[in-house]
Amino acid sequence: MKLSKKLVVATVAAISTLGTLGLAGCGSSSSSTQEEKPTSIKVWYYEEDTSAMGIAWKKAMSEFTKKTGIKVNFEKKSFEQIRQNASQILNSDDAPDVMEYNKGNATAGLLASQGLLSNLNSYVSKYGWDKIITGSLAATGKYNDKGVMGSGDWYGITNYGEDVINYYNTDMFKKYNIKVPTNMKEFESALAAFKSHGITPLAEGVQEYPLQHLWYQLFLSKATDTEIDNYQMYKGDVNWSSPAMKYATQTIKDWVDKGYISKDSTGMKAEETGQAFENGTNPIFFSGTWWFGRFQNEVKKFAWSESKWPDTKKVVGSSGNVWVIPEKSTKKDAAAQFINVTMGKDIQTLLGNSGGVPINADTTKITDKKNAKLLSEFSDILKNDGLGFYPDWPTSTFYDDLNGALQELVNGTSSVDKTLQTLKSKYDSGVADAGVKE
Repeated sequence: MKLSKKLVVATVAAISTLGTLGLAGCGSSSSSTQEEKPTSIKVWYYEEDTSAMGIAWKKAMSEFTKKTGIKVNFEKKSFEQIRQNASQILNSDDAPDVMEYNKGNATAGLLASQGLLSNLNSYVSKYGWDKIITGSLAATGKYNDKGVMGSGDWYGITNYGEDVINYYNTDMFKKYNIKVPTNMKEFESALAAFKSHGITPLAEGVQEYPLQHLWYQLFLSKATDTEIDNYQMYKGDVNWSSPAMKYATQTIKDWVDKGYISKDSTGMKAEETGQAFENGTNPIFFSGTWWFGRFQNEVKKFAWSESKWPDTKKVVGSSGNVWVIPEKSTKKDAAAQFINVTMGKDIQTLLGNSGGVPINADTTKITDKKNAKLLSEFSDILKNDGLGFYPDWPTSTFYDDLNGALQELVNGTSSVDKTLQTLKSKYDSGVADAGVKE
């Protein structure tokens, strides 16, 4: 149950309110006093209104109020607001009753181990969520007493899946007579062809997640299952000099040197990177299915397609982000009712028809061929145990560590070997502080 003091300090260095925080929250979901008949609940999430999740969850809030008479006070937060301040928020009386939170050891797992999230086992049994969330999708909702995902108690509930895919501006491919790639050789040929026309092919951002997802996908395309388990589950030592690690890091450097990735991407955030693709600046964008619904709604000036990364068995992806119920909430039963509404067939089917990847939809009612293709692809990934999770999950600081190291690689102030040495040092230190390895 206990984390080292060093990790807690590192995670909440800017937070003074943790003080005498205890771990009492790791028990049953009734550990806080319940408000018997609440008139409202507070819900926070960071999805855009035009995204599939934003559309579906807005409908879910309306349906919840109709069914229960309980008002939903919704507040939209940014991903960074919640990521950077979650511990402080959840340890205060301002905590919401339901919150979307990032899944993984260093996020939901860490907060669960600190006693800040409610144990959801009783609600999972009551509503049968474990019959819907199965296999690798369940890994990110369950955490042991050290905050390591995949076993233990339920602390997070997902209602969708996600993976990171290539988005292609097919009109630009046609304009320059370039084939939309189906394998890695064709992919690199397309990069070179666009560059020969003076176009930077890849929309990239290094200030936030886009480039670290590309780096990790390159690693996954060459890594063994053992290497992935060592990295994500601490089952053995990570070999930072392995062919897969060197391939991923060297490829990023090579693509920067060749002009496939702009050095200016060091100053780009995820939203700016997605907009660069939407605006037709870059013909290829490697990012999550969370963009899919937005592109369907917002991209009107050109045709586009998507596909998973070529020539790989493992892809960057997992369950979607999870709903959590803060331990501070006094409205846990109502919060669980709301989560259950988002798991219902109607909301799930709306999610699928809005460009999301639902896990409990009526697939016979998915009307758009593009959406149906996306769901079919994700289903195939699940059948083949193809989810490789995300690169920042192993430690509480690795999201920022990856961004910092890759920024230096892209701007030329760090070599491939130095970048890997830096990441090894940050990873080893973070894992040691967390005390998650036996």
